[in-house]
Amino acid sequence: MKAAILTIGDEILMGQITDTNSIYIARLLSESGIETCRMQSVPDQGDAIRQTLDNLLSEADLLFITGGLGPTKDDITKKVLCDYFDDELVFDDQTYRHIESLLAHRQAPMNRLNRDQALLPRKAEILPNRKGTAAGMWFSQNGKQAISLPGVPFEMECLMDEEVMPRLHQRFPQIAMAYRMFIVYNVAESALAEKLEAFENQLPEKMGLAYLPSPGYVKLRLTAKAAALPALETQAGRLESCLQSNRYQYIIPGGPQSDSLAAHIGSLLRGQGRSLSTAESCTGGYLAHLITAVPGSSDYYKGSVIAYSNEIKESILDVQSDTLRQQGAVSEETVIEMAQSARRKFGTDYAIATSGIAGPGGGTPQKSVGTVWIAVATPRTCLTKLCRFSSDRERNIERASIQALGLLLTALTTEAEANNNN
Repeated sequence: MKAAILTIGDEILMGQITDTNSIYIARLLSESGIETCRMQSVPDQGDAIRQTLDNLLSEADLLFITGGLGPTKDDITKKVLCDYFDDELVFDDQTYRHIESLLAHRQAPMNRLNRDQALLPRKAEILPNRKGTAAGMWFSQNGKQAISLPGVPFEMECLMDEEVMPRLHQRFPQIAMAYRMFIVYNVAESALAEKLEAFENQLPEKMGLAYLPSPGYVKLRLTAKAAALPALETQAGRLESCLQSNRYQYIIPGGPQSDSLAAHIGSLLRGQGRSLSTAESCTGGYLAHLITAVPGSSDYYKGSVIAYSNEIKESILDVQSDTLRQQGAVSEETVIEMAQSARRKFGTDYAIATSGIAGPGGGTPQKSVGTVWIAVATPRTCLTKLCRFSSDRERNIERASIQALGLLLTALTTEAEANNNN
């Protein structure tokens, strides 16, 4: 089964917004064994939309359409699809009641444009949008399926997860597929692939291993289709043994947001009844952002100091002036003092500190752009790590934050092992 994805909107073609919808849809489809053969974007123009519908439906069994379902005059997708599939718009009372309830909750008045959102194709299957006023629409014609969704990403994602994918699996059981995910930290994709080459070569048919690299970590997706499904757990166990034998630092996602290192660390801290604080210089609060993006992080995370200047490092974090003068702000000695002070001032069990040269300027022959020191203060000791990244400022901040969380994970694991041995 093949799928195509069509995004509609002048704002995409003008570069005013990034099309994240196509990526999200393609990922969900891939996880279900559906191949995406084409992605295309067109403007809010009827002729362009109709021509593209012809082209994409000629080569795909499933067509996913996002955008153009809003209440304003430039949102023409619904009318164009009605004409294309020889349908007509009728008033849908259930959708209207949902819009009415949603607006009442937002304390917003109902107007004619809102009411028109309840005008929907008579023959299409309506997909309730609990997060917005634009319902999704599922058209079926000549064995082809066209699914129209709102362009607002969080609304589209909700509809894909709650309405579209369950219906797809119910109607097309032959697309059955399963996967297991491992997230491996502090290793290059090429080095990891080399270590896992023998494992990959022994995988059975209809099973594959995908490498999905990001700054600081690599996601491994072990996928099984159809006849290979019974062997998935066995092969996942083999893969975990390979990671353990090579002493890789990894986690296995197992719930909402658990593919995040910050979420995994949060689970460990909560389970151990431990607390965390941060002291950031070069990462400028990005590390705290990753930690607090996890729901419930207030259970274990107490706060942060963004000590960007040396004055703040001295006055707030008690870093010794001699340390800054002799060793510099970007040094092992400085981050140790930052981490220990944060742990003491916040009264936490653990504290992370970062200091470095994010770039693109500021480097010296001794300390080039991308040089970052990280420290994690624990109840027993203080772990440190020196990282050397590139000249890309944004990427350096992201990678330094991930490395800092990775060092904390090492500290937590080490502490747990020490406690178990006592």
